[in-house]
Amino acid sequence: MQFHHHGYVSGDPRVQPAAGVGLNRPEELPGEVDVLIVGSGPAGMIAAAQLAQFPNITARLVERRPGRLEVGQADGIQARSVETFQAFGFAGRITEEAYRITEMAFWKPDPEHPENIVRAARAPDDPTGISEFPHLIVNQARVLDYFAEAARNAPGRLEPDYGWEFIGLDVDDDGVNVRLRRTAGPDEGSERTVRAQYVIGCDGARSGVRESIGRELVGDRANHAWGVMDVLAETDFPDIRTKCAIQSHDGGSILHIPREGNHLFRMYVDLGEISEADHGKVRETTQEEVEARANRILHPYTLTVKHVAWRSVYEVGHRLTDKFDDVPAELVGVRHPRVFITGDACHTHSAKAGQGMNVSMQDGWNIAWKVAHVLDGRADLALLDTYSAERQVIAQNLIDFDRRWSKLMAAKPEELSDPTELEDFYVKTAEFPAGLMTQYQPSMITAEAAHQDLAAGFPIGKRFKSHPVTRVCDGNPVHLGHHHRADGRWRIYVFADRPGPGEPSQVTDFAEWITTDPDSPVLSHTPADRDVDACFDVKVVYQQPHTEIDLGRVPAAYKPEVGPFEIIDYEKVYAADPADDIFTARNINRGGALVVVRPDHYVSHVLPLNARDDLAAFFNAIVTRHPTTHRERAVPSP
Repeated sequence: MQFHHHGYVSGDPRVQPAAGVGLNRPEELPGEVDVLIVGSGPAGMIAAAQLAQFPNITARLVERRPGRLEVGQADGIQARSVETFQAFGFAGRITEEAYRITEMAFWKPDPEHPENIVRAARAPDDPTGISEFPHLIVNQARVLDYFAEAARNAPGRLEPDYGWEFIGLDVDDDGVNVRLRRTAGPDEGSERTVRAQYVIGCDGARSGVRESIGRELVGDRANHAWGVMDVLAETDFPDIRTKCAIQSHDGGSILHIPREGNHLFRMYVDLGEISEADHGKVRETTQEEVEARANRILHPYTLTVKHVAWRSVYEVGHRLTDKFDDVPAELVGVRHPRVFITGDACHTHSAKAGQGMNVSMQDGWNIAWKVAHVLDGRADLALLDTYSAERQVIAQNLIDFDRRWSKLMAAKPEELSDPTELEDFYVKTAEFPAGLMTQYQPSMITAEAAHQDLAAGFPIGKRFKSHPVTRVCDGNPVHLGHHHRADGRWRIYVFADRPGPGEPSQVTDFAEWITTDPDSPVLSHTPADRDVDACFDVKVVYQQPHTEIDLGRVPAAYKPEVGPFEIIDYEKVYAADPADDIFTARNINRGGALVVVRPDHYVSHVLPLNARDDLAAFFNAIVTRHPTTHRERAVPSP
């Protein structure tokens, strides 16, 4: 965490100084905004937290509820989401209050007494160490609280506008007219129209925003129902505080998930197949019936529920929209989108894979930074087309995975091709439910992998996989990627060649180019009235141990002067840890490499240190040129 560079800070350093629209944010919902977010679910709240980092963008979030969510339905937090929380500044705090999953137990019928269940196997949750972040269970409402705090503490001072229901919208060439109705307060029932340049629909499976742009969820039902309950209970089941997949001989299955706080737990109880003629009647299943089914599955163990915090009955369904924005397929490239949909508004699936909230958050972050870059003058409108192109593929992958997992969970033991098929699938596919398998295809922000061999451990299109390094200025061991905050900046990681600072090297030549050449993206695309690292965060990692790095000889490109007092930022210079060398661990060429990472952590490009024209061309295709940039300030006029 960095602060004091604008002057002494004696209060909470997580509260950034208000700036731009945050200085005089009106209490009442204004008639015109840059971005209107509809819905305060995970996608909506992360979008708000990201947009609030841009002080000159007026963004508001409307929610039909009168206040914050109190009981959330989602609870599984994958490693990628915790990594995302780190970017927004609250991974440590939410981890402290969460339940951490380290293993999963698999219970099956006792071969000698099949009416009883026995523990058949245990599987580690992350058997290959694919992430340094944990797999957590925590109430969705708390996740929303933390994002709300991040948005409230950001320069834009964004807070939800509760008590506004979406009615409809109309799109024209210049923006969107959004019709809203008051659902709470003295003026309940009154209506008004808000004018927005862009709308982000995060309003769930029954999305009015989706309907208003003519999109519909298409898919199928599995004709299988589950009762889900968050309960406090008395039980002799020995693995009540361990995540479990429980398969009985003839009573169905349970997915059991302990909850945060040590006492509460969630059970997804198999209610069996339902007929096409059911027409939703299964949703009338009582709590007593769900408990009876749970006891049948758990035999010889018993379960006596003492308190029900939340319950529901649902049918498994897998549905997806054909596009995640308002532009018809035939007009892609002709006009750019104004309305976007995220999360359950554009993809639905079962809850048992624990993916809904996690994927929704990545939807919201993906579109939020892109809309912000367009509005802030950092990117061309074509950037907006990449949202639907990227995220729809990910949603389809999720649905394909969930179909397989749901089918295995609902199967009777004798229906499996192999007795260990369920636990084998859980272990083999660990990277997917951890949220780390996403790989975006080539586009204007994801380059072809022509130089991937220079940094094979940072696959282009996948998220930047962090690794321990040593910060040179203070000798502290840190995780390189953990300093990539959700501040809207591109990262350029410069992995140095063999020579040390001050010696002739490619990394020194690159530093000279990026700080003096008019074609440098830093000079070409950073407004002159902002810090030189306001849009591009350039970091260097040397191969030598930190004790061999003379910080005074490190080029100025990696020690920018920031803030109104132009104080040097020393925290951009790192060294490989001899005991756990990042160059070896991530298979980085000893001749050096550039790794370009976009604002939401995904690797966009890998290049040689001398590929300066290629780097400039990459950003020229994305980033717009401001009238006055550091280029004009650094390079004298002829």
